[in-house]
This record gives sequence, structure tokens and C-alpha cells, in this order.
Amino acid sequence: MSDAALQRLSVVDLFQALADPSRLRILGLLRTMELSVGELAQVLGQSQPRVSRHVRILADSGLIERHKEGSWVFLRIGRGATSDALFSLIGSHGDGATESVFEADRVRLAAVRSLRAEAAERYFASLADRWDSIRSLHVPETRVEQAIEQALGRDSLGRLIDIGTGTGRMIELLGPRAAESIGIDRSYEMLRVARVKLDRAGIAGASLRQGDMYALPLADDAADNVILHQVLHYAQAPAAAIAEASRILRPGGQLLIVDFAPHEREEFRESDAHARLGFADDAIHGWMAAAGLEPDYTQHLEGGELTVTLWRGTKPAQAERIAA
Repeated sequence: MSDAALQRLSVVDLFQALADPSRLRILGLLRTMELSVGELAQVLGQSQPRVSRHVRILADSGLIERHKEGSWVFLRIGRGATSDALFSLIGSHGDGATESVFEADRVRLAAVRSLRAEAAERYFASLADRWDSIRSLHVPETRVEQAIEQALGRDSLGRLIDIGTGTGRMIELLGPRAAESIGIDRSYEMLRVARVKLDRAGIAGASLRQGDMYALPLADDAADNVILHQVLHYAQAPAAAIAEASRILRPGGQLLIVDFAPHEREEFRESDAHARLGFADDAIHGWMAAAGLEPDYTQHLEGGELTVTLWRGTKPAQAERIAA
């Protein structure tokens, strides 16, 4: 085989991508948690331009993935068997010196975690009082969360997408039942809170992305379950948000909406930016049907001034869609 042919082998690119100690250290750090380029630079003690170059090489090889969040770019280990095989190889061939480098990186990573937590807690504290005042108007959160788990069934949740993830509570609650869970939110500040919460909870297979409910950063048929928990009342175009959620659902997948029934707390428009004062069942069912979903479950949780409602819609299986 000629040298030119050898250069075309993807395995050559893979091993070239690994042929630098800093890039192995980056992989080790990203195996622990998602990090920004700036945070990697802080842990590695290198300049951001230098770290960015390493990141580009790893991303081009498919070993890591990049996703933009405001002005930051966050990095995570790429999905697939290659990464798993690679870490198995490193684990079986690592020596004491290699492990000491990785351990020193993990120690410095604790400082990044601490800075994240401090910033997140400051932001969350600024909102907590207002959220608590709204929660006091409806049934306890524990009852709502029990109803959510019941509505989603007992089976594995597969690939779970939480739209408008906020503090990441739904991922924290449901992530252990999912093969993979992705939280999406427009607010970088909220994602910062969620990132700290999920890191502390140690939820495996969880990641966060910045995105809009009307233009989700996911392909068609990408999700097994999608949840919109206390998000739709912020939507100026609820039908469009439901249609976008349906787009990413695979056939047989479920969309669960959790929000308020119609109410008359007009002050929420000004104090909390609520675009809608709750939703009637007929409205949600109509929007689901228009988005190609079959409404198959509705539950009202009464017991306070505000009623919390759960609506579930299922995307017809492919055979049913073709027959229709």
C-alpha cells in the first residue's frame, strides 16, 4: 500500500490526534465533565489559543464534540464506541506517571467546579424567592414530580430531551431512567445553574445545550421522550413550540407537557414574563394533533389556587403513519 493510501486511513488521523500529552489530558478531563475552552486552559495552565488548537484537532477526529453557549464553547466526549475503546486502552496501558498527571488535573478541576457553583448559586438566589411564591399557589412539587414519573411510564426513557431545562431538575429526576438526557435552555445563566446541579447529582449520560424551543439543535426523530415542564406559558407561539418538539420525536415517542390550567393571575405577565395564563385541554390537544401527535393522557392536579396539568401526546408508529 502506498504512503498516500496510508494517509487516507482514518485510524492514522485518530492516532495523530492522540499524539500529544495535552490532548490526552483534555480527553481525561472531558470524561469527567463538560468544560469550556477557558476552563480547560485554566486546568492545563496553557493559553486559550493553544488549547483551542488541541480542541480543533480532537474535534476533527471525532473524539470530542463542541456546542456553543452564548459566547462560550463547551466540549464533551464524542458519542460512539471509539471513545469507549480508547479509554479502555489508556486504562490498561497507563503507568504511574500518567496517572499522577491525570490526578493533578482532577485536583485543579475542583477549582473550576467551585467557581461554577458560586456563580450559579448567586444567580439562583436572585430568583428563588419569586419561584417559591408561585410554587406556594399549587400542589407540592413532590406530587407534581410523582405524576410526571407516572405519566412517562415505567420503561426506560431512552433518549430524553428536556426543553427549557432551567435548573435541570427534570434531568436530575428522570436522567437515571434515560440512556441519554439532554437539557436545552436559551439562558446561559440557567444552564450554569443546571450544570452545577447535575454535576453534583452525578447523572450519567446527561448534557446541556443552549438553544431555542422554536429551533432545537437536534435532528428529526432524535428523541424517545420530550418534556416541556413549566415552559409553555412563556411561549408567544405555543403551537410552534409543540410542533418543534414533535419534529425531534421518533415514531412511538412521547411528548409530556406540564403547565398551568387557565387562571386569572394577570400580574404574572409583568412580574414573571408569562405570555399565557394557563392552557385549556382543548387547546393543548388541538396543537398536539396539528403537530402529528395523538393526545392520550391528561391529568389535573388540583389543590391550590393554580391547577397543574399534565398532557401527553404520542407520535404514531411508522406503520400507522404510512397506513394513514
